[in-house]
Amino acid sequence: MTILAIYVAIFIGGFFAVKYITASTQPKDYTSLKTVTFGDESAVRPNRAASIISIVTIFLLWGSFTGSSLIPSFLHAPAAYTGLGEFNYTVDANGQTDDATVTVNVHETDGEAAVPEVEPGDGFAKNDSISIAKYRSKLLRVDANDEQGRDEGAKIVAVNGKAIEPGGEVIVDFARIAMTPKGTLNIVPKTGWQMQPLYLPPPEKVASRLVEISSTGFRNSTLWEHLGYSLFRVIVGFLIGAAVGIPLGYAMGLSNWFRGWFDPVVEFMRPVPPLALIPLVIIWAGIGEVGKIVLLFLAALWIMAIAARSGVSGVNITKVHAAYSLGASKWQIMRHVIIPNSLPEIFTGARVAMGVCWGTVVAAELVAAEKGAGMMIMVASKFQNTDIVLMGIILIGVIGFSIDVLMRWAERLLVPWKGRS
Repeated sequence: MTILAIYVAIFIGGFFAVKYITASTQPKDYTSLKTVTFGDESAVRPNRAASIISIVTIFLLWGSFTGSSLIPSFLHAPAAYTGLGEFNYTVDANGQTDDATVTVNVHETDGEAAVPEVEPGDGFAKNDSISIAKYRSKLLRVDANDEQGRDEGAKIVAVNGKAIEPGGEVIVDFARIAMTPKGTLNIVPKTGWQMQPLYLPPPEKVASRLVEISSTGFRNSTLWEHLGYSLFRVIVGFLIGAAVGIPLGYAMGLSNWFRGWFDPVVEFMRPVPPLALIPLVIIWAGIGEVGKIVLLFLAALWIMAIAARSGVSGVNITKVHAAYSLGASKWQIMRHVIIPNSLPEIFTGARVAMGVCWGTVVAAELVAAEKGAGMMIMVASKFQNTDIVLMGIILIGVIGFSIDVLMRWAERLLVPWKGRS
């Protein structure tokens, strides 16, 4: 919740700051001359300043809550406590009380776990020491070396002068001291706001892992082989799905019979997530490459069919009538009217289908794959290599975004008439 609140605050602050800075510099383009822009999709363009601030904010939050060395230390969120800490406890033994001190060494998870040496003291309650890794907790039965223990009726009644009883707790400078129902002290050092590397490693650790795997590989394959196999599966599955889905969509858009015959099948399969088909595909085609490509084919098929059908249905009928009035044949109408006017919808469907296929291939590779981004993430998660998992997720996102950018570029190049009547 803290991270979300900071993110929202930066979003709001950045919005007003950019709006104030750019208020005096209005663009001199067609959009700025429009009298009505709210609700007009053509008037909305990505604000580059907002994009830059968004990316920088995410990076800063990531670095701040992981203690990254890439950002100044004053931007770091409070870290987990490390070092030596002490607290006193009071023991009541049959009406007699005595105090002792516990020295706690809170060390790094991969650091030295040395137990501090302490003098036992003169009373019947003896001083203790313990070593705890940060982000961890540990039970300490302080009466184990006291002259009078729990079995003789001794019990802890206070910590740092504050009364405590079974189930209660006392907050000291560096930790929370809780008492179990049996009277044992549980020492929980303060964890701060930063996340454990097991859950979220800092950016530099992910970057170093990327450099390492790029040079040495992962499980007998290079990083580029893993990503290449995933991309190959996606492209093959998508192309086969498009080769079947587009003609099917055209047929459904042009023929009542085809529409009636295939519409129930397409509409039934459309909401079924591709991941739900994995068990069935394994039974049909096995766990090899064929099975993965079949799954991606099914992921793209229905999307492309619906996109082509929608493209045909959206063709302006006046264009068809004009072509007929000029003596065009059905094939000429198909070639010069229907296909060109349906391509924008098909390209939109292709972008969606590629995104779905790219997301599906990762899940498909979780099942008995020897190479691929999904396999890399799955194996790394088994050994709790969070840096590799995060590296794989980032690479998948970058490649997916690059695919979408490439398809938008191809759309602008091949369908320049999109949005024009």
